[in-house]
Amino acid sequence: MRKLNVLLSLFVLASLVLTACGGGAPAEPQTVVQTVIVEGTPQVVTAVPPTEEKEAVLRVNTGTYPDVIDPQKSSFVNEIAHLNKVYMGLTTLNGKLETVPGAAESWTFNDDATQLTFTLKPDSVYSDGSVLNAKRFEYAFQRNIDPATAGEYASITDEIVGAPEWRGADTAAEGYDAEAFKAALGVKASHADGSACADYEDTACNTLTLNFSKPAPYFATIAGIWVGYPAKEENIAEGGDIWWTSSKYQIGNGPFIWKSVDPFVKSVFVPNPNYAGEAIPTYRLEFSYITDSAVAFEAYRNNEFDVIGSAAEDLPVIDADADLAAQHVKYAGSCTIKIQYSFFPTWGGKPNPFSDKKVREAFALAFDAEAWTHDVDGDLSLPTWTWIPPGYPGYDTNTPLHFDPEAAKAALAAASEPFNSAEKLNALGLKMAFADSARNRQRHEWIAAQYKEILGVDLALDPVEPTTYTAIQKDPDTYPLLSRGGWCADYADPQNWLSVYWRTGTFADRWGYSNPEFDALVDEADTTIDPAKRAELYSQAQQVLLNDIPGAFGYNSLNHYLVKPWVKGYQTTPQDGTYPGDVTPWTITIDTSMLP
Repeated sequence: MRKLNVLLSLFVLASLVLTACGGGAPAEPQTVVQTVIVEGTPQVVTAVPPTEEKEAVLRVNTGTYPDVIDPQKSSFVNEIAHLNKVYMGLTTLNGKLETVPGAAESWTFNDDATQLTFTLKPDSVYSDGSVLNAKRFEYAFQRNIDPATAGEYASITDEIVGAPEWRGADTAAEGYDAEAFKAALGVKASHADGSACADYEDTACNTLTLNFSKPAPYFATIAGIWVGYPAKEENIAEGGDIWWTSSKYQIGNGPFIWKSVDPFVKSVFVPNPNYAGEAIPTYRLEFSYITDSAVAFEAYRNNEFDVIGSAAEDLPVIDADADLAAQHVKYAGSCTIKIQYSFFPTWGGKPNPFSDKKVREAFALAFDAEAWTHDVDGDLSLPTWTWIPPGYPGYDTNTPLHFDPEAAKAALAAASEPFNSAEKLNALGLKMAFADSARNRQRHEWIAAQYKEILGVDLALDPVEPTTYTAIQKDPDTYPLLSRGGWCADYADPQNWLSVYWRTGTFADRWGYSNPEFDALVDEADTTIDPAKRAELYSQAQQVLLNDIPGAFGYNSLNHYLVKPWVKGYQTTPQDGTYPGDVTPWTITIDTSMLP
């Protein structure tokens, strides 16, 4: 009994010593002293408890919270960055931006590329284990085209038989029959033998056939973008117009499950165990929505983020710090950013000066893209005066645009009445809208100062709440007179840069741009199967566009991020929209042994 008391006393003393020496988080696991009974005799033993394993999490600041996160309604990069985590199309892109199988295991065109048939992978399911069949994809394409959806990317599927007719129909017109339009649409889900599918539970429904009104040799790639993502019809119906705001209804087949969302604050994604893509991710993904890059930078330095976009204002600090410099990742991007104009005849009840080509020319030639990329972007972008960026098919340096202050002044003087002088433009009260933040104010003050110095034009700045700024650029009724924006590639084809964005009836309708000569060239190019002839037609179309000066094509993006050293395995592509490896997120791993 005395021996036991002594041993117990030693145990208490050892425990007190260990506790007293703690003082904070220890560098190594503490030794635990305890008394155990061995064959009836108390003995003191020591043990080192296992180290608690840290969770693999990738914390990314994406900036602006999306305006809409609906596969058939979205169009902006930050919106797509959410959707492609939750859903996967019939095809997808690999690390080389090649079109590869997604939900479909294979696809075939007929001889003249007017029909495309997909065969789904066997036993396809959603993240919740429910059946994913061809009727789900049939519904996705139907919903994209349905005018009641009012999809922002609806025109991208106009090659499908009956699509432009239904998309352009007046849903309020007498006799409007949505079911008749749907029946005439060149989209059909079926069994492999061509027989009709029963419903969404029909596991043998594995074939989707698309019939086109003209050859569409590029459409296998389009079938992989978000407009064809298979959101569930019943979830959309239950959630109503704002169904997409709840992670409850965002049940998809992509690499992640959208676990939770706190709008404007944080979204949490976890790996989808039923993902049928290349590999299942091994980490939890968190998106935060801090629009002030200075705040995001400090949070990154405090290890609150693993990835943020770098900003020119922070480069002196980054370059002066060896660790931050080593974490700064820069590579080619997929975007062309421009000073963009409204083309509508009037703006704010006044004549629109940018309906005059000479005014557009003056503002384009007065924008110093090289100074912008160096002085404002800190060499985190590349100056350009063309549309399709380097690295993409169709890149063309033959352009009439460049920085020329004297030519800019001459162009303004040659404009029509009442736009041919700074005084006349100033009387109209020109405004430039932008997404409001402290740093964005500085950037746009630089632009306004340049136009004042070169053209003598007083450009009022119009700061807009960031998510609202995204929304006003989608509506012709609210499209700003002047703003900064652009286009990022969906896929590596000139058709995506020209036909999808500038052709009448597409995105160009938002700002009122229309050029029949351009439309005719891209229409012919889109239906041309011969690759060389097709490329030449797109080249001619781009020259028509450049000569029309529909914007000041200022600079191409670089992808530039700060990435913590424990983020491993990411494959960079020009189309990474949110973080390195965004296109192939399953390649990323988090080395938890390195976590602080």
